[in-house]
Amino acid sequence: MTQKDKVLKFLEEAAEVPLLFDELVFMLGVPEDAKDEFFSILKELCEEGQVVCTKKKRYAAAIKMGYVRGRFAGTARGYGFVIQDEGEDIFIAPDMTKGALNGDIVLVKCAQAAEPGKRLEGYVVSILSRANHSWVGRFEKHGLAGFVVPDDRRLCVDLFIADENSMDAKDGDKVVAELLSWDSEFRHPEGKITEVLGNRFDVGVDILSVIRSHNIPDHFPNKVLDEAKKVAGKPMEITKERADFRNNLIITIDGADAKDLDDAVELTKLPNGHYRLGVHIADVGHFVPRGSALDKEAFARGTSVYLVDRVVPMLPVELSNGICSLTEGEDRLTLSVIIEIDAAGTVVSHEITKSVIRSSARMTYDDVTAILSGDKELSQKYKNIKEMLFNMKELSELLRKKREARGSIDFDFPEAKILLDEEGRPTEIKKQEQTVSHRIIESFMLCANETVAEDFFYRELPFVYRVHERPSEDKMNEFSEFVKAFGYGIKHTNNGIHPKEFQKLLLEIKDTREERIISTVMLRSLMKARYSEENLGHFGLSAKFYCHFTSPIRRYPDLVIHRIIGDVLAGKAVDYEELLAFTEKAAKQSSEREVCAMEAERETNDMKKAEYMSERLGEVYEGVISSVTPFGMFVALENTVEGLVRIADLDDDYYLYDEKLRILSGRHSGKIYQIGDTVTIRVARASKEAREIDFVLAESEEASVFLQTRQKGKKISAKERAKQKRMPPKRKTSAKPYMKKKSRRKNRK
Repeated sequence: MTQKDKVLKFLEEAAEVPLLFDELVFMLGVPEDAKDEFFSILKELCEEGQVVCTKKKRYAAAIKMGYVRGRFAGTARGYGFVIQDEGEDIFIAPDMTKGALNGDIVLVKCAQAAEPGKRLEGYVVSILSRANHSWVGRFEKHGLAGFVVPDDRRLCVDLFIADENSMDAKDGDKVVAELLSWDSEFRHPEGKITEVLGNRFDVGVDILSVIRSHNIPDHFPNKVLDEAKKVAGKPMEITKERADFRNNLIITIDGADAKDLDDAVELTKLPNGHYRLGVHIADVGHFVPRGSALDKEAFARGTSVYLVDRVVPMLPVELSNGICSLTEGEDRLTLSVIIEIDAAGTVVSHEITKSVIRSSARMTYDDVTAILSGDKELSQKYKNIKEMLFNMKELSELLRKKREARGSIDFDFPEAKILLDEEGRPTEIKKQEQTVSHRIIESFMLCANETVAEDFFYRELPFVYRVHERPSEDKMNEFSEFVKAFGYGIKHTNNGIHPKEFQKLLLEIKDTREERIISTVMLRSLMKARYSEENLGHFGLSAKFYCHFTSPIRRYPDLVIHRIIGDVLAGKAVDYEELLAFTEKAAKQSSEREVCAMEAERETNDMKKAEYMSERLGEVYEGVISSVTPFGMFVALENTVEGLVRIADLDDDYYLYDEKLRILSGRHSGKIYQIGDTVTIRVARASKEAREIDFVLAESEEASVFLQTRQKGKKISAKERAKQKRMPPKRKTSAKPYMKKKSRRKNRK
């Protein structure tokens, strides 16, 4: 136990009251020459939020004083929640934040004890560490100074920029700014601009702003680029230790625009009725040495980021699109898993080996789907691989049934494909279809990932697993009560709920009115998948062992796994403790960067969807209610665009929100809106900068016009009703138009 731990333990367990510094020195027997060191320890504990120093300079354990340490999750309206490592979230009112912003680590005092049915509330005592040192936003010029209005609306304060710190940014420019100081919550923070991205209307600046706001590096350092060129320029060495599969019929199946082809597959039907599946993955570890500049950069990035108009790769293109990509007709170094699978879909044997392959064909998902659907022209063009493709379909269906039999949960939520013109404007948004060819690759990659994870688990070596933990008992009880209201049930055991219960429920609700609402709430009740050095299993796949092995070009955990496998195959000695420490570090970093990438991808999609709908104001569409909240309901259109119908815009009745059933019901009409209902909407508002889309119900709007006309004793004609339907809704104006809207910058310096 360190000196720091001893001091904290004393304050938590032995100290009955807050103590002065000299009292602590006396009670702990601190020598005279160690007082400075002891004071430093106390200061450090205070900075970490584990010890509190009162106004009278007395020290006490934070936990004994009723203080809680956590991460502040801010909102655009100023209030927020403090998320604890353990325990429920604490609500913080707008005037109780003490200037805390989204992501800050804070110390909180609970203002009231938690009561049944009431959420925990509190106020921020101090900000332990700031999360937002770099701000991205729009520069607004005001005289000789200016302000940066942040893109992230959860940062509900503008950054003051003095003229000498403006980098000559122009009014309306998108900029990156660094926080310099923030002395008081009642004054604006001060900063300086570090990069001018360009005018907010310039092509690509909108996406670049998202990249900067998530600290995604989009340029490689010269040292990394030089290293990549050297590696890519070296002659390929094919040693005898590598299995030679260059004469095998091996293909890649990817999207038509994919360039980083990191997996290839082959399949042979054996005389005994078994299948011999070969999954060949680019041997990225061979080209990215451990501890090199390339490796350090890949670790920092964690993953490639796939945005709506570009890819920000984990590795330079010389590797990702070049020497590592499994290009058709080119010799490529790979790490292969050769798996024998019986007629029941069970893996009976496997081999992991270093190898060399030469892809016979660069296939696309569309072409493979067309061949399997009977396209004669493509079947003739690829007649040498046609039979193998049909065998692949057969095996993939077998593996899928095997997963279903053990309880694997398969959600079917469509992804969006957004098409842009040369100016970066969205021209079309459509669903990304999951075809039979996608399912083939999915099944084969899942099989390879499980096989590798199980193999190395039993070798008892440090590893990086992809884990999905069991959902919490509270979440499951809440979900169980929710589905009970619809007449469904899920079985509990002493060990919790088996994933098969979720799978059964999904099959039971398929094609029913309540399918969307139940599957949506089910997904939100589950834990989020992450990386871990511990094998905790994968609940969603109902798999005891799972890892990510198949995409080392674009995911760092896969690269770590490849190196471990390579060392084992080469017979190298493994420093267990050192490797364990690194896998733990890599798992944490990769999980954090994955979340960051997913948020950036979602934000750019939302931005382009809002931009697309902003050109369609007043247009009418049919959609399905995808979520119901106390402030309104979200409606999803066929093209995956979602918009909010605000409860304030439901003016045909007064609507109440039922939290248990997640429905809105009219007080007078008894009309109910719930997830899964089909409704007709009109596009009312769309903000690209706020990434928000507002709809109004066309039916509600029409009913409102009808009621207003009736009250006046007039009849409404079909022509007038059609006219009203075509017109975009009017914005609601203030009851007191002479009152000026309060500025966000009311406290400007």
